[in-house]
Amino acid sequence: MTEHKPETAAELVQRQLEAYNSKNVQAWLACYDADAIQLDFQGTVLAQGHEQMRQRISQRFTEPDLQAKLLNRMEMADWVIDHELIQRNFPEGRGQVEMLCSYQVKQGLIVKALFQLGEPMLF
Repeated sequence: MTEHKPETAAELVQRQLEAYNSKNVQAWLACYDADAIQLDFQGTVLAQGHEQMRQRISQRFTEPDLQAKLLNRMEMADWVIDHELIQRNFPEGRGQVEMLCSYQVKQGLIVKALFQLGEPMLF
C-alpha cells in the first residue's frame, strides 16, 4: 500500500496558480484557509476571508486575457515566494505586470498572501 505524502507548500502554491490560470474560483479558494488574509507589501489589507477573496478574484477572473506565468519560485520553511509575470486587461488596454507573491502555508493551506506589483506595461 502506497502512503500518500502530504502536499508541500510549493505544491499547494502551484495548485493555486493553476486554479488562477484556469479561472476556477472554487479550486483557487480551496487552497486558502477560510480566514486567510491578502495584503500588499505595505500592509494594506486587500481581502480577508473566503467571501472577500471570492469577490475580489471573481472580478479579476472576468479579464479575458488574464494569465500568470511563473518566472521564479523560492521556498523557505512555511513561506513560498513567487516572481510572476501577469498578463492583464487594464482599463487602458492589454498589458502585463511583474508581481511578487509571498505565501505563508500552515496546515496545508495558505493563511497569508502578500503581493507587490511592478509597473504595468501596455502592449
